[in-house]
Amino acid sequence: MATDATRPRLDRDRRSYRYYRNAVERHWDPHEIDLAADREAIADLSEASFDGLRSTLALFGAGEEAVTEDLAPLSVVLDDVADQLFVTTQLYEEAKHADFFDRYWETVIGPEEERRGGERTSPTDDRWFGEAYDELFARNEAAMAALLDDDGPENRALAYCHYHLTIEGILAQTGYYGVQRNFSGEFEALPELPGLVEGFSKIRSDEGRHVGFGMWKLKRLLAGGEVDPSLLHETVGDLAALTRRIVGEASVEGEPGVPEAGLVEYAAEKHAQRMAQITDDAGEFPSVEELVRLEE
Repeated sequence: MATDATRPRLDRDRRSYRYYRNAVERHWDPHEIDLAADREAIADLSEASFDGLRSTLALFGAGEEAVTEDLAPLSVVLDDVADQLFVTTQLYEEAKHADFFDRYWETVIGPEEERRGGERTSPTDDRWFGEAYDELFARNEAAMAALLDDDGPENRALAYCHYHLTIEGILAQTGYYGVQRNFSGEFEALPELPGLVEGFSKIRSDEGRHVGFGMWKLKRLLAGGEVDPSLLHETVGDLAALTRRIVGEASVEGEPGVPEAGLVEYAAEKHAQRMAQITDDAGEFPSVEELVRLEE
């Protein structure tokens, strides 16, 4: 097939290309985050709060590993080069996030378990995962895999709703918000964990781009009349019920920190905000700089 040699292969004005460049420019290494202070400070956690932190980190670690695998079908079906470039950075970043959580467990959680007289646990133990969590990620895996059988507009929309909008845009962002507030020094009864907070800050920044990409793709599907808004509302509304259950199961009643009601409220706000940005024709879609800044 003949091509125009004067025409650039990449559309550098395309939103996904700008997301790709933002990812390149904001590169970070999870092994450069200093965890020494966390190793000492975590001893000040009560048994209940320590158990709650372990559960939360296990959920994050398993989630990052799962979404790293589940994103692969999207990288296969995307046909625009700029979109493909962005998704390669997302795959890389999801793997990097999984590496951070694994390193934190090995460097901080495991030694603290031994110090408290217990045996080292694995972040992949079934004990950490409830039915709602398992169901949400099973649905996400199925929605992403469906792209390989039928890469139509509705399946694309369902994939973005499950992966980018719900798991990353609502559930993960709520968890990052809670952990960062809990261990940044805001609560006197909880120790500061600077390594954990730094890692979560960088991960949240990455996720801002990921969520923005999925939102942009959904907005384009709606603008082109390829899917009906009701599909998005029904799908995300159904999945949001699972996220509320997961947040409730991960909360430790009576312990210091952001209360369950505050986390549920934050998740609901994220849900409403994301849907408005996608479905409001008159609304201005956030730039990648705004998405990254807001998630920090």
